[in-house]
Amino acid sequence: MIDHAHDLESVREATERLLTAVAELEAASVTQSSRLPGWSRGHVLAHLARNADALANVLHGRPMYVDATVRDADIERDAPRPLAVQLADLRDSAARFQEAGAAPADWSRTVELRNGVTDAAARVPFRRRAEVELHHVDLGIGYELEDLPEEFAVREIDFLAERFAGHPDVPPTRIEDGTRVWHSGREAEGPEVTVEGSRADLLGWLAGRRDGAALTVRGGPLPALPPL
Repeated sequence: MIDHAHDLESVREATERLLTAVAELEAASVTQSSRLPGWSRGHVLAHLARNADALANVLHGRPMYVDATVRDADIERDAPRPLAVQLADLRDSAARFQEAGAAPADWSRTVELRNGVTDAAARVPFRRRAEVELHHVDLGIGYELEDLPEEFAVREIDFLAERFAGHPDVPPTRIEDGTRVWHSGREAEGPEVTVEGSRADLLGWLAGRRDGAALTVRGGPLPALPPL
């Protein structure tokens, strides 16, 4: 059972960690490159602010984005803003998301996200948390995959392994971190490939943040995963 109230509080805590870290940056660093190809840190911060508003839209029953073109244009428009403006926007948009989450609602209802993807409303807070946690890492300011809370890392691996489950281009894959096992890829009687490594390295590979070089692979090459 998904505890959306717990996840909303976890989003708030993750956002505070992010805001505290970003507030300590030098003003000029917002224009420097992030770890995401083609994006500055300003792009990442702008995306996080607009994503908060987009997911608030979802909780209010509105379209997440008008369309992909508007989403991308908003990020490009907001990326060059001064650091202080980025921080204020991120703080205010996060508050709007929390306000939307606090409103009385049927959390079992189905909501629509981008590209026709649907999910239970109760999963939206965790989706927001993933945005905040992973993009905090993407900023390249000292917060690493190894720093992610254990509970979040396990749940995000759960989520991503499930996302690739049944995908025709991903071989039947067993994923191990030494304490837990996940299954992903095409359906089969048994795994074709076993991938083992630390939780941070597994999450990095599944989320497209690491190339998987630190992982141990048995039964074949490391599966190439489709983009998220």
